[in-house]
Amino acid sequence: MTTESEDSESMEEQRTPKIPVWDLPDLPTGKLPPHLELQRTRVLCTFDAPTHTEKIQSSGAYASMGVDNSMQFEEFRNKFRVEVIRLTEDDLEVDMIGIDASLANAFRRILIAELPTMAIEKVLVANNTSVIQDEVLAHRLGLIPLKVDPRLFDYISENDEPNEKNTIVFKLHVRCERGSARIKVKSDELKWLPKGSEFVLNSEKSTADSTSKTKTYTSFSCSQDSLPEFSNNPIAPKHDDIIIAKLGPGQEIELEAHAVKGMGKVHAKWSPVATTWYRMLPEVVLLQDIEDEKAEELVKKCPVKVFDIEDIGKGRKKATVARPRSCTLCRECIRGDDWDKYVSLRRVKDHFIFTIESTGALPPEELFVEAVKILEDKCMRVISELS
Repeated sequence: MTTESEDSESMEEQRTPKIPVWDLPDLPTGKLPPHLELQRTRVLCTFDAPTHTEKIQSSGAYASMGVDNSMQFEEFRNKFRVEVIRLTEDDLEVDMIGIDASLANAFRRILIAELPTMAIEKVLVANNTSVIQDEVLAHRLGLIPLKVDPRLFDYISENDEPNEKNTIVFKLHVRCERGSARIKVKSDELKWLPKGSEFVLNSEKSTADSTSKTKTYTSFSCSQDSLPEFSNNPIAPKHDDIIIAKLGPGQEIELEAHAVKGMGKVHAKWSPVATTWYRMLPEVVLLQDIEDEKAEELVKKCPVKVFDIEDIGKGRKKATVARPRSCTLCRECIRGDDWDKYVSLRRVKDHFIFTIESTGALPPEELFVEAVKILEDKCMRVISELS
């Protein structure tokens, strides 16, 4: 009686036939046998679990066969490339080829946590008679993406005064009149105050100096709309239809919202991406010809239409892999009736499909470039410390 582990081992041998030890060359050839090369460069996906997922890091792992497994700069430079697959206003899909999973993950973490944006941090509530508490209202305001380039602003510390180079001020004043229907307060009600705060910090004027200026919560030396960066590009929320609150008859919200520069590792509201992820490139291989009724059955098995039918003449049909990139590795095509003898599912270990979804502060292609710069700076710091 065979066990499940023995069955899986036999099926693995059928998919990747191994070369008998007596057929191996006596001397190093500088090239790996096909089954070892497959294990080194591909993740094999069976219906139980993926196999050969580990990355072989040792430089001398294949020294006996005359193969150098170390990372060479020239080889990396020749293999590495980036191909843009899809680019829209909000998202970007690129293929990053010739890198390791650790490098792809470092790039993902930089996009999420280390690229700065502007977000509402301080909310000064003058009046709030809505059903939403002040804290919840401030939290909702902080998550509204702002259409402004964070590279034009400075970070603000606890000891800094809010000025035109480190703070953006918005005003929100909405009232639902008595006798009218309930209204929705949306993000288009946030009005940019280029001259800074209008709330008085201290209304008392010095009796010694009657010409003293009334102090507000910000100290702008000039209006932000007079700066060339904003003269033709007013600051506003990225989307106008984000619901902030709902007001009933007689309810009112009046507040100021101050936005500052920050990073996603401090709070998610400063993350410039809605999400970013990567996956290894799927590879679907037909181990033998699949024809006629078997081909039609294979096409019907796949829910994402990876396979297609090709007419080979004389009324015969053959299955082909038409859209391997669409494969989600659901494994439906290798379930039942020894289908794993016909189809092999794999992932390419050094080919990553990378997707970036921007919140709107910066276009996705600019986020990509900025993340590369940060990763480059990190590498240079490590090199300088080692040297």
